[in-house]
Formats: sequence, C-alpha cells, structure tokens
Amino acid sequence: MADGDKIEVRDITRIERIGAHSHIRGLGLDDVLEARAVSQGMVGQKDARRAAGVVVQMVREGKIAGRCILLAGEPSTGKTAIAVGMAQALGTETPFTSMSGSEIYSLEMSKTEALSQALRKSIGVRIKEETEIIEGEVVEIQIDRPATGTGQKIGKVTLKTTEMETNYDLGNKIIECFIKEKIQAGDVITIDKASGKVSKLGRSFTRARDYDATGAQTRFVQCPEGELQKRKEVVHTVTLHEIDVINSRTHGFLALFSGDTGEIKQEVRDQINNKVLEWREEGKAEINPGVLFIDEVHMLDIECFSYLNRALESDMAPVVVMATNRGITRIRGTNYRSPHGIPIDLLDRMIIIRTVAYSEKEMKEILKIRCEEEDCLMHPDALTILTKISTDTSLRYAIQLITTANLVCRRRKATEVTTEDVKKVYSLFLDENRSSQILKEYQDEYMFNEIEEEISDNAALQPKREEDGGGDTQAMEH
Repeated sequence: MADGDKIEVRDITRIERIGAHSHIRGLGLDDVLEARAVSQGMVGQKDARRAAGVVVQMVREGKIAGRCILLAGEPSTGKTAIAVGMAQALGTETPFTSMSGSEIYSLEMSKTEALSQALRKSIGVRIKEETEIIEGEVVEIQIDRPATGTGQKIGKVTLKTTEMETNYDLGNKIIECFIKEKIQAGDVITIDKASGKVSKLGRSFTRARDYDATGAQTRFVQCPEGELQKRKEVVHTVTLHEIDVINSRTHGFLALFSGDTGEIKQEVRDQINNKVLEWREEGKAEINPGVLFIDEVHMLDIECFSYLNRALESDMAPVVVMATNRGITRIRGTNYRSPHGIPIDLLDRMIIIRTVAYSEKEMKEILKIRCEEEDCLMHPDALTILTKISTDTSLRYAIQLITTANLVCRRRKATEVTTEDVKKVYSLFLDENRSSQILKEYQDEYMFNEIEEEISDNAALQPKREEDGGGDTQAMEH
C-alpha cells in the first residue's frame, strides 16, 4: 500500500507544473474585505486587493456586468497576480477567461471576432432542466444472452425502495449499460429515463454483511425512500461561446474538441441571444456574467478599443479587467499619445486600480512563498541576499534565481541552498542592468551598433534647437 502511495505522489508532482502564479489561492481578504498582510499567496498591495475584492463581490451578485477595470502599475508590481487571485476567489462556477493583448493578431480570424469570442467565453449560462429518474436498490437482476452469441439480449431487473418494489423489462441499450457498470444485486442505482444512463451510487447497507472482504473503495448508502420514479432538476453550466460553436458547425459539439472554431456569423449569435433571453424569462436559464482579463492591453489598436467601447454597453457583456505597465504612450494605430496607450473615451468608462512597488520586507515574503512552492529549502542568509538582489534588479529576476540556485545546490548533493549557490547563479545569469552595461562596454564588437549614431544625431540637432530659441519646442509640446 505504501508503494502505491509513493507512485501516486510521483505522478501528481510530474503532472502539476509550477507556474509564475501557481502559489496564488485567492485575494487574501477577510469577511469584511480587508486585506490580510500575507494570505492565500498574496503579499502587500492592500488597497489594490481590497478594490479587487469589491469587484469580485459585485460580480458574485451579478451587479457589475459590462464594467471595465484597469490594473495599472509599474512592471513586477503584481497586476497579473491580482487577476489570478480574482479568478481563484470567484471559483469554478464563474467563467474566467485570460488572454494577452497580442493574441488577437491571428491570421485565422479578424481582430473583432477574436475579441467577440473572448467576451462570450466569459459569460456563463446555467440551464435548468427536469428529468425523470428511477432510483432504487437492485433486488434481483437477470440478463439472458443468446447461446449463439449474436442476437438480442433479454433482461429483467427488480428494484425496490423502503416503500415499494417493481419489476422492469430492460431494453438492449440499458442492458449494455448494466453490464458496463457491473451492476449486481445489492447495488443502489439511478436510471435516467430520457438518456438511459445508469449510475451506481453504492452498495446498500443491508448487504454490508454479505461479504467479509470488501475493497476500501466500496461505498455504502441507505436504501432510497419514497417512490421509485422521481423528478430531478439538473443544472448544466455552459458558456455562450460553447453554444455558438455547437450551433454554427455541422459537426456540432465535436467542433469544441477539434479547436477549429473559425469565424461565427452574427445571425447565429443574435438567435442564441434571443433564445437565452427567452429561457431566462421562462426561468429555465440564468445568465452568469464572468470576467475577461486582458493582459498587456496597450498591444490592442484603435479598432479594438472602439469595438470594446460598443461591446461593453451590450446586455451580454462580462466584467473586463485590463492590465498595463505603460505610462503616457502612443495609441497603437494612431499618432496620438494617451495615458497607458488607451483612448480617453475608454479610460472614462474604467475604474482604475493602481498597484505600487513592493517594499523590501514584502519582497522577502514573496520569495519565501516561492521557495515553498518550488520545494526549495533556503538558508536565511541566502534569502536575505536574494531579497537584496530583488531590490537592486527586479523581483522576476530574483524568483528565477530560486530555481537555478536549487539546481546548483542539488548538483553538490546538498539539501539547503546557501549564499554560495546564490552568488554562483548571480554570476552565471545576467540581469537587465548588467546586460545593458556589458552592451555599452563592448558595443563595437556586436553586429549592429546604434548608440554612436544616436549620439551623433542628437549632437547635430542640439545647435539647431538653440538657434530656434525654444519657441518651436514649446509649440511642439503644446
């Protein structure tokens, strides 16, 4: 048994990949939406997390559909981490779609179609339907197979509850299900009358003493009460995009597995919207608006922004969360500059959440969490040096050194990463500042050298500006 356990653990560690934000389990807020110092993998950014918590609360209540939130801050300040935390806090029921701004530039479909599909992936529809089921304990089962091996099988089953007992003749399809599920006397089962699906709930407690040796996985349940035939409400959760794909392709739902969705006609979407709204009025369905997260939003161009302006005002719109680390920059596709590279009219519709740089203490805490996530045992002195490196360079660079330092440590058959391991990987792998410094020193030896050209261009422009007396410069800035 111990060997079996070991194999299982080994399989799990092989399957689970450690990502950049795999340590985040939520936003780390308490019941009154106050941010804890360190919780659920989140550190610092208390104001931003509190604001994100308010958004999550409003999403859960379905009050904020069609709103737009912008996470703005310098690089390495945890914008994507907050978005991942929001997704974890919302749970599996609420659809969460994550994409990068540059993903829409695909050759297979237009930019607006790619955005439209992303928006519709983020809207869930809970469809309720009532089905008739037969639920009971199998008293006796009899399946007669023809002697020739071919031909129709004949089957009978006796089911009972605490109040009644009935015999049923079985059709060929249900006989196959019974054989596949290995149903025998004493099992408590449910049969879906519409689809013919047979499910085994477990063994009846009355048969618990029939076998002295039962497997650990055997589940014992009570004999069902009341009528054998019952009406049961089943809830399916699908996204609008999945309904679009199923209805726009001749293959139907198989198109979901092939991945080749292609462009979907607007008429199909309009018909689906009308049908979903009909179901909503009849009480058959509920619309569950989710979250669409667009990272690196400055990569979108003016056409995409104008499309988003319109799409956010429609009835079927999710909450759109965007993240950017740009300051005042050019809007892609135009010669105009604006804050974050986003047009002013879209910025007006946004709630902007600002992320601030981490303090040294917070960086140390993040590095400690990452060490735990990557199963890396680190000496306190090594962690202090790593924290110093993160303040001098960047947090991302320091996080990458954890993995490499751990590999160096394993190489010398040790279990704990020391300061020597950190120093070694720091000398092996350059950060952005040292790499830039080396480029400046050895620029002549590289293939293309543009620094000198820039200096000479600036020198040529300088006298002209002085002659102009600065008047034109002010006009240009204006």
